[in-house]
Amino acid sequence: MAAAASHQQQHRHPKRRRLALALTTSPTPDAAPPLDALADELLFLVLDRVAVTDPRALKSFALASRACHAAESRHRRAVRPLRADLLPAALARYPCATRLDLSLCARVPDAALSSSSCSASAIRAVDLSRSRGFGAAGVAALTSSCPELADLDLSNGVDLGDAAAAEVARAKGLRRLSLARWKPLTDMGLGCVAVGCAELRQLSLKWCLGVTDLGIQLLALKCRKLTSLDLSYTMITKDSFPAIMKLPNLQELTLVGCIGIDDDALCSLEKECSKSLQVLDLSQCQNITDVGVSSIMKSVPNLLELDLSFCCPVTPMVRSFQKIPKLRTLKLEGCKFMADGLKAIGTSCVSLRELSLSKCCGVTDTELSFTMSRLKNLLKLDITCCRNITDVSLEAITSSCTSLISLRMESCSRVSSNALQLIGKHCSHLEELDLTDSDLDDEGLKALARCSKLSSLKIGICLKISDEGLTHIGRSCPKLRDIDLYRCGGLSDDGIIQIAQGCPMLESINLSYCTEITDRSLISLSKCTKLNTLEIRGCPMITSTGLSEIAMGCRLLSKLDIKKCFEINDVGMLYLSQFSHSLRQNMTIVHLAGITPNGLTATLMLCGCLTKVKLHEAFKSMVPPHMIKNVEARGCVFQWIDKPFKVEMEPCDVWKQQSQNVLVR
Repeated sequence: MAAAASHQQQHRHPKRRRLALALTTSPTPDAAPPLDALADELLFLVLDRVAVTDPRALKSFALASRACHAAESRHRRAVRPLRADLLPAALARYPCATRLDLSLCARVPDAALSSSSCSASAIRAVDLSRSRGFGAAGVAALTSSCPELADLDLSNGVDLGDAAAAEVARAKGLRRLSLARWKPLTDMGLGCVAVGCAELRQLSLKWCLGVTDLGIQLLALKCRKLTSLDLSYTMITKDSFPAIMKLPNLQELTLVGCIGIDDDALCSLEKECSKSLQVLDLSQCQNITDVGVSSIMKSVPNLLELDLSFCCPVTPMVRSFQKIPKLRTLKLEGCKFMADGLKAIGTSCVSLRELSLSKCCGVTDTELSFTMSRLKNLLKLDITCCRNITDVSLEAITSSCTSLISLRMESCSRVSSNALQLIGKHCSHLEELDLTDSDLDDEGLKALARCSKLSSLKIGICLKISDEGLTHIGRSCPKLRDIDLYRCGGLSDDGIIQIAQGCPMLESINLSYCTEITDRSLISLSKCTKLNTLEIRGCPMITSTGLSEIAMGCRLLSKLDIKKCFEINDVGMLYLSQFSHSLRQNMTIVHLAGITPNGLTATLMLCGCLTKVKLHEAFKSMVPPHMIKNVEARGCVFQWIDKPFKVEMEPCDVWKQQSQNVLVR
């Protein structure tokens, strides 16, 4: 099987071979090779263009000759190894690389970071945000071997604390640092970072529960060049605020879920003024009211973005928005509006470019229509789950805000299919559109085909659409990268084939519970070489034939959901193990009747970048324990599902009705 697959691959991408031959073959015996005649700057421009079209083509280019191999080595600026044990060889192979991305390596032991110390002198950015297994010794090896280090992401280091922070402090030139979820970190460790990394511009301390006001005050005293600070879900109180607000260059302050922030904290800033602050996020700060919000508005006259999602009722505070006339983005997700609250936003915030009213209570046609008539320059609007609005609101939106590039209106169930056609007729600049769980039909999709710039389209649970409507999208939206067709029961292979043929840039597609989809769809999608996310849960007619084509054609595939694809067997899994080495996120393979422990074992052992795998409980006793330990040692987490095997699935319309009944109750 592997030999046949290899032979098939040789004939799949002739363009790569032609590129390498064109750059290495001399026109005549006496002429200098074109590759040697090109300056590196020109050659790198060519390789940049090639990488945009097909990143794998660079590998083919490097194999063409020694000159190509050396040129590709000099060209590469980012290294992204599949496994930690490959790190030393990768850095030696690409000595000019400046960025090290270890996000595919679920486990990176200290030894791996120490063994690569002699080859990392050019590295300026390191991403360890998805990796575990290293401690203070590994961090020490990293900072000592990368003297030019300016960008370090150590997020999710839940076991890292003050000792590791002291080693981070040795990187004197750091500009950007993330210590998110370092739960053992205390003020002592943060103090080391503050003293050692005085050049910091961006810092994230999200979920650092051991950090207090004392550490933040020292940080503000030492790191005067900070422009961005994330203190979300920390235990800070009002004692931190004066020091923070005195940071002369602070532009972005994120305080999501800070329960120690209340009206007293915000009111204490009345005499402080931060002219540099442009972005303020107070979402989920449940202890603040309109009194505190009104107070802080006086202290940030140049604010451009404000997030008050899931905070206090909006209406009493809207008058204070007049104090920030430059406001461009306002997010009020989950807030409650009382009479005339939304109208006041339309009157006070005429410069808005982005407005989020997702899940807001009290949004009515009258108030939303008035607000839209005032915000004619709006570019992004989110009215997800505003269930009381009707066609009246959508008519106002499409007639007043014709420059919209993003419109999200999932579950706006009272808007009719006729009104949805207005979106395509009047908002042709749209790049992102979410009409999930709406009354959209084929005529609506035909109208949306005028939005030729669409890159993201979410139309899941739209039970009236068919292949005819999807064909219009495939023929008119070539820039589409993400499409969600979850539970669109009226679709078949014909519509998906039109999308695959007309949208070559496609990166993500959700076909879950589209029960009429067969291998024909997957064979067509296998030509979309940039596809990295495929969700085909509950597609019972898909077999290993289609999955094998995806594995061979979509080599960038990183997320796969094949739960309840009953016809997939070991053959499909073996193709995944052979070709899909980029699988790195969740892989859900529950309720696949044809898969044996052998096929599963091969996939788990060869797909070394997986971080989470969902398996049925029945496999637990069949898979060798040493194999499970081996995979877990790489950082992968197993989730065992104990659900009865069920072949029959509810039709999409029945499922939707059941979901609506739950909402009503």
